[in-house]
Amino acid sequence: MSRITLTAPTDSRLDVLVAEGCDITRSQAAKWIASGACIINGKTPTKAGEMVRAGIVGEVAVPDVTELSVEKEDIPIKILYQDEDIAVVDKPYGMVVHPAIGHESGTLVNALLFAISDLSGVGGVRRPGIVHRLDKDTSGLMLIAKNDFAHVRLSEQFRDRSMD
Repeated sequence: MSRITLTAPTDSRLDVLVAEGCDITRSQAAKWIASGACIINGKTPTKAGEMVRAGIVGEVAVPDVTELSVEKEDIPIKILYQDEDIAVVDKPYGMVVHPAIGHESGTLVNALLFAISDLSGVGGVRRPGIVHRLDKDTSGLMLIAKNDFAHVRLSEQFRDRSMD
């Protein structure tokens, strides 16, 4: 477990401060906060919406990630576009995007590992190249990062809603 020290640049919600300071989603930040991973002014808040004043210093205990062993699987997927930075794939209805407990195989990640040799490592073993996701019961196009630079930039665009 590692620790990150955060200083609130402006008055903000705790989940926003943790999400931005730890480069995670607000929902993940809310889970960390609820689990008691944050210390603000010597207290352990458990509400994501708690306001933090500018200049307040806090600490977040970042939990260790337990990576799953993910295997390549020859699952047919449609790759509609591919260059050295990205791929665009058509995720079918019913397919889970990344492995998790209960869905260790048959996922888009398993298929991508088989079909594309160079994927970004930013998402870790369970999410190589995955910049965004679609629910299992949603079909549609997914943008896949093939290198870390593309992954970070695409993630920023999704987060900022600046993608065209």
